[in-house]
Amino acid sequence: MNLIISGTNREKSNSLKIANYYLQQLRAKDEGDWEILSLIDIPHQLAFTDLYGKRSETFEPIQAKISGAQKFVFVIPEYNGSFPGILKTFIDACSFPASFYHKKAALVGLSSGKYGNIRGIDHFTGVCNYMRMHVLPLKIHIPQVQNELDEKGNFTDALTVKFINEQISEIIHF
Repeated sequence: MNLIISGTNREKSNSLKIANYYLQQLRAKDEGDWEILSLIDIPHQLAFTDLYGKRSETFEPIQAKISGAQKFVFVIPEYNGSFPGILKTFIDACSFPASFYHKKAALVGLSSGKYGNIRGIDHFTGVCNYMRMHVLPLKIHIPQVQNELDEKGNFTDALTVKFINEQISEIIHF
């Protein structure tokens, strides 16, 4: 099993729409061993129940999914020039080093501005490197995401679709 992680706990986020798009595209390529883990679904008291060696019953099945996954696609919105704090808290709650050690990751940044979370993806790459994850060199940056998706959650720009398809092919063979 592999996971697409929607990197925010914001309701009805563009990150979750993009995660769903990736899932559809992977399944269209007969890559059915992928599923979405949305940070909306993590325990609301995560910072108090699952950090510093503590483990709650509600986080155990999430930890099992993380431990069982071999590849990840992180869909990461820009929050204050970086990635969301909830994503860092989530990573900190996962068992170290077993959760991410020598596993593979593709990174997708998005923003409502014109840079597509370049800085946040660089910051998160540093976190991945520390955890000894192997990060796919092709990182996708989606600027002005509000103009990229139609009402069904599909991308409207052919060049964006081209690069996403390249990244999907590469993560499959990574």
